[in-house]
Amino acid sequence: MDPYPLRLTVTAKPLVFGGHAIARRLGKTGIPDWSVAETWECSDVEGFSGTVTNGPLAGRSLRQVVAEHPEELMGAGWSGECFPVLTKFIDAAGTLPVHLHADDETAQRLEGERNGKTEAWHILDAAPGATALCGVKDGVTEEELRAALEAQDFDRVLRRLPVRPGETIYVPGGTPHSFGPDTLIYEIEQTSDIQQHAMQWNMEDGSPVPDEEFAANLDMLMQEVKPELRPDFRTGLKIAVGDGVDRTFLCAGPYFALERWGAGTAEPLRRSFTTAQILTNVGAPVQVRARGIREELGRAETLLLPAALGEVEIAGPADVLFGYLPDLRRDVIVPLAEAGYSPQVVATLGEGLDAADEDTAAA
Repeated sequence: MDPYPLRLTVTAKPLVFGGHAIARRLGKTGIPDWSVAETWECSDVEGFSGTVTNGPLAGRSLRQVVAEHPEELMGAGWSGECFPVLTKFIDAAGTLPVHLHADDETAQRLEGERNGKTEAWHILDAAPGATALCGVKDGVTEEELRAALEAQDFDRVLRRLPVRPGETIYVPGGTPHSFGPDTLIYEIEQTSDIQQHAMQWNMEDGSPVPDEEFAANLDMLMQEVKPELRPDFRTGLKIAVGDGVDRTFLCAGPYFALERWGAGTAEPLRRSFTTAQILTNVGAPVQVRARGIREELGRAETLLLPAALGEVEIAGPADVLFGYLPDLRRDVIVPLAEAGYSPQVVATLGEGLDAADEDTAAA
């Protein structure tokens, strides 16, 4: 594989809570004119694997690229059946159904899946007063939770949190959640589409869920819920990396990390990496250069940068996101420690950071 930035097909999902913000606010082109709830920017979910549209690998699915070029794409020593990270834009013009995704252990035990779905939401835009439901209130019993879900009285048992543009929340598998209306997010998560809903309507078309199916959904949800999980929104941890260039760590854990980089015009943004990078533009169009290859990245567009590229340069002004599968010590803990952040502060980005730091100290 002669590495180059990969463009992938995008899947647009017309779910009932969607609107037109992805096109009208973010400026994304090439998606249907009807109401769109989600665009899957980098996906290797079964049945929805993106297809490369440019260069020598054009026509191959992301699943095929993973199988044929695992180390060139993902980095030295990596092996796996699919690309492990999924990214989306989500337009919650309406309110998402209350639902949860199983964690790894529960997904393997109850659903026969290889992994669960931990996710994170980075808030791109939200109306004043916007909120999200995330996690079970302290002290709620299993019986109280089930009764409230049956009655659709979600505020009685779930935490309602304020939502502000620029903040991020890391949501471990097993956490019941919902957000919207008037909320636009970038979501990064494990590659999976498993979910259990607590709503009496289908998100595909708004049709009612039959009582027997609703009861079965709640039965499964109650087996998968982790009521002790209560994540919060964070502003991220910023470090300066150049003249007018800054890097903000938004979230990090064993399944993914997400950073937001900004650059002015004094010098370009330069990022080195050893694992695949999902580069998504959330600002004005930019010029991307890697190994002498130039690509224009338009508004709300995404490139997948194979690990073998090693470095990318983006001329400013730029406002972009980098999502990736991290080595937590190398990619997150060390650069933030060198910038003066304490282990306790770094640990607020997600999960597994305490363990990675302790393993380093023990070694």
